[in-house]
Amino acid sequence: MKTSTLGKMLLCSIFAFTFSIQGNTQLLKKLGKRAERAAERTIERRVESETAKKTDQVLDSILEPGSEKKQAPNTPGNTGTQPNPGNNSSQSPNTGSSNDSGPKTIQVYSKFDYVPGDKQLFYDDFGNDFIGDFPSRWNTNAGGELVTLGDSPQKWLELKSGFNIYYIPDVPQLPEEYTIEFDLAAVGLDNKTSSTAKVAITLSDNDKFDVGRNNAYAEIPFCQYAAIGVTVQNNINGKREIRSTVKADLRNVILANPHISIAVNKQRFRLWVNEVKYIDVPRLVAPGAVIHTVKFHANGFKDGKEKVFITNLKVAEGGVDLRRKLISEGKISTNGILFDSGSANIQPQSMGIIRQISQVLMQESGMKLKIVGHTDADGSDENNMKLSQNRAEAVKNALVSVYGISADRLISEGKGELEPVGDNTTPDGKAQNRRVEFIRQ
Repeated sequence: MKTSTLGKMLLCSIFAFTFSIQGNTQLLKKLGKRAERAAERTIERRVESETAKKTDQVLDSILEPGSEKKQAPNTPGNTGTQPNPGNNSSQSPNTGSSNDSGPKTIQVYSKFDYVPGDKQLFYDDFGNDFIGDFPSRWNTNAGGELVTLGDSPQKWLELKSGFNIYYIPDVPQLPEEYTIEFDLAAVGLDNKTSSTAKVAITLSDNDKFDVGRNNAYAEIPFCQYAAIGVTVQNNINGKREIRSTVKADLRNVILANPHISIAVNKQRFRLWVNEVKYIDVPRLVAPGAVIHTVKFHANGFKDGKEKVFITNLKVAEGGVDLRRKLISEGKISTNGILFDSGSANIQPQSMGIIRQISQVLMQESGMKLKIVGHTDADGSDENNMKLSQNRAEAVKNALVSVYGISADRLISEGKGELEPVGDNTTPDGKAQNRRVEFIRQ
């Protein structure tokens, strides 16, 4: 009885299978075509992925010569940076927090469109100040001191948190067009860090401990339990006209010592966090207002637990368009191309300037350029001469390999510390001397 039942079941299954094949021939053909197209798309994606990997390897070999490996994530005791003596550019130390989003590829920065000003007005990495002191070129109504974080010798100023606490650097009266750059760091943040934990950067018409009647400011969020966007606001003759918040999730970014860049072109205000532009408001700054000061204000951080720090503040006039100047004058000099301390590794945020140079060379097909590297006076004459040559060569290699400029149109040269344009005994002067020139031949 059992065998008979099993036989019937098998016969039914065979008939059902045969009917299924006969009745769905057209469906199978359609599925076959779809499978072919899916396979083609998969192959295309794989080719694109492999191409992107190869491109990243080429870019990394230029900007991190001698190493094909990605930098290890920041961990306590591993800053990923070199010590800070001599011929350094803005390089952030580690705070003990890793960036969950992983290291950025250099390819991202090849389209970074921020260009720093070419006439330096103020620079402070606190190099001439002592740990434990308040920096000599800043003012505040709250107090504070310089500290180091982890094993890095880089000095940082802690911004005390409070509603009416301001930190004001001795920046001169600002022109119509200028740029501002600085590094931020934070410790003690966790998933309970408040949505009100922010650092505000204010451009003000006075040097008092308030925002002023004419001002423009932006707020960088440090909240960890939710994505809080970047806020901008202004006041014109004491009346607020703009306040808006741009959606952004910076929770991982602010744990990894972000670099903030701001460009002001008359009324226009733009802000980048690392390589990403978040704010671009065409009429934020009050028309005709004279901006006297840059002010920093921290609020919403828990006392004794959460701390926020700032360093490497740089303010420079210009930042508009180096391309026109190179074409019209045949020569430009910039200290906006940054390198790791004591090396020729180009810091990726410098790609905005190199990109502009490549655009000039693409437009002016007959133009040839000499690239000249300069250093400050820290270190020996011999080392500085070699370093400046290597840095000029690194810029040349970036133009060739990243942007496809022919190598026979470029000459590299190093002049070390032989032609200073600033005082090598001050942070401002040293920063001015660390520069790259482009000269039409």
